[in-house]
Amino acid sequence: MPSASEVASFLAPGGPLDGAFRAAGLGHGFEPRPQQTRMAEAVARTLERRGRLLVEAGTGVGKSFAYLVPAALRIAEKGERVVIATNTIALQEQLLKKDVPVVRAAVQAMGSDFKPVLVKGRGNYLSLRRLQLASERQESLFPDLHAKRTLHAVEDWAYTTTDGTLASLPMLDRPAVWERVQSDVGNCMGRRCPTYEKCFYQRARREMESGELLICNHALFFSDLALRASGVGLLPKYDHVILDEAHNVEDVASEHFGANLSEGRIRRFLTTLYHPRTGKGFLSTLQLAGGDASPLDETVRAVLSAEDLAAAFFDRLLALAGGVVNDSFRLRAPNMVEDLLSPAFRDLSLRLKRLRESAAREDDKFELNAYSERALAIALDAAALIEQTIPSAVYWVETSGAGVGDGVDDARARRLRVSLACSPIEVAPLLRAHLFAPGRGVVLTSATLASTSNADDDDSGPFAHALARFGALGPRSEDDDQPADTLLLGSPFDYARLVRLYIDRAMPDPRSPQYIDALSERILHHAAATRGGAFVLFTSFDTLRRAAQRAAPGLADLGLPLLTQERDGPRGLLLEKFRDAGDAVLFGAASFWQGVDVRGDALRNVIITRLPFDPPDRPLTQARLDRIAERGGDPFFEDSLPRAVIKFKQAFGRLVRSSEDRGRVVVLDPRIATKGYGRAFLRALPEGVEAAADDD
Repeated sequence: MPSASEVASFLAPGGPLDGAFRAAGLGHGFEPRPQQTRMAEAVARTLERRGRLLVEAGTGVGKSFAYLVPAALRIAEKGERVVIATNTIALQEQLLKKDVPVVRAAVQAMGSDFKPVLVKGRGNYLSLRRLQLASERQESLFPDLHAKRTLHAVEDWAYTTTDGTLASLPMLDRPAVWERVQSDVGNCMGRRCPTYEKCFYQRARREMESGELLICNHALFFSDLALRASGVGLLPKYDHVILDEAHNVEDVASEHFGANLSEGRIRRFLTTLYHPRTGKGFLSTLQLAGGDASPLDETVRAVLSAEDLAAAFFDRLLALAGGVVNDSFRLRAPNMVEDLLSPAFRDLSLRLKRLRESAAREDDKFELNAYSERALAIALDAAALIEQTIPSAVYWVETSGAGVGDGVDDARARRLRVSLACSPIEVAPLLRAHLFAPGRGVVLTSATLASTSNADDDDSGPFAHALARFGALGPRSEDDDQPADTLLLGSPFDYARLVRLYIDRAMPDPRSPQYIDALSERILHHAAATRGGAFVLFTSFDTLRRAAQRAAPGLADLGLPLLTQERDGPRGLLLEKFRDAGDAVLFGAASFWQGVDVRGDALRNVIITRLPFDPPDRPLTQARLDRIAERGGDPFFEDSLPRAVIKFKQAFGRLVRSSEDRGRVVVLDPRIATKGYGRAFLRALPEGVEAAADDD
């Protein structure tokens, strides 16, 4: 079995990885780093004893090779299977296209091999049979010309695609059309399908079953984990799992162990069956074997009734939430709203199932089965959410403004989104039971897991919050006396040389009438100092929009392009525009605090407008804080502050992505210097970073 020393030799100058780099023409060879070697050795020990390890590896450590090498050697020498899950597509692509091929070549040079496979959820794959069916019935299925054009674009792509997945599909004008042609377990005909041998999903499934290094995203991994809790699963049996970008684990796990029911989901489902305005939809294409059409007519009426009841239900939810848009309202007791959905969708599910028995075409029988299952899933989700049957969860109503999209032509649907949701207050017990079960090696790694950057490697203090959140504290069972290991590795980059930190101690309170004016003025000042190339990070979309409106004229006078999240396109397009411009100023919130990699001079200035504390009135945050207080703990220092520090570290980490990057980080929140807890944020910064004078 691969020992820590073998892993170190593999990474050493002149070792197999170095040789693979040279053979591939990747520069002068592999450049090992002491931090990387230490991480690789720790991962090897964890896999060997099937233990648990949390690693914070600063930017530049090269953590992907630090876990890929011991994983590959484990597979090659022991025949075990390893799952690697990442949160972003960008990291999956890096692993598959750059890192894994080099590691595999190095292993092959030693006379061994392993098979890497990218694993995607079934809904990512095109069903050739369903595409043909949709094409035959397009006049009856699709309500407008745009939807038909979208179908034709999918047909053109289907002739050339080699993988049949959404990743290679051009952007669709009507994304909802994909639901008509995607692979779906509910209507899969299996070996009876005429396109079974050519099926993209079945081919991918066979590849996965024979794969040894499985790479997937967090969403698929935690979908599988949630399903395994009920005795089924998506992934084949595996021996070890490595979760990269692990600072997202709690949020993704919380989503998949919870439930969500949105008005949009229900409307899309019902109009797929029958669109009341156009008379189109699946049911309008259905042919029955007998001459009696009354069961079909009754099902159409059930669809229309369900639509009316759903509208009434979500109206009542909106009224319960006070009619406020872009907000959430916690439901503190079950049955606060009458369950209009479960009976209607159970009835619809049964009617669809009965139609299946009399459908004239075999294809339609499978389609009806899938629709029946979807209706029943809505009924079950509604009952669980309204009656609050999911234990230890917090429930809430969420409202948000909506834009035109997915072919929805109803004015109300364009204006507003309403959903009913729940999440476990703490995912730790679930992860402890299902992720950290004995007999499996588990590694969680990220550039931001610890709540400080200044601690001894063997001290779990910096990881106390992460260990508690992930359920990794203490032994896993009576037979397992090994606690989780932790490893804190700083970046090899010289941050004292690369980064200047500016703290504005004079900003007014955000509640002040002068706040937006002052914020905009300081943003302009610092954007001008670097001639753009700036990310301006907000904790509130409302503040972002107001500041963007106020700062736009000043940025125009400076000749600096302004890019605003939501207004100027999706994140990928904004980043492309930002890189191409070279002097742009991008106003972003939420997703721009993490997982964004802009190397080089295009990004030379990160402006943090507020310390990123979670809103205390957000239902999930509120419930977590309440739970800590009930246990006699301090909610602020045990939860709010560590979470904010980790998010702050993520924002700081946007600036330096390579040893050649340099610039400034600006904090426009005086609390980092004036409040006692502000020291926690400063202690979390890389060694050598010192604050410059405000007006330097």
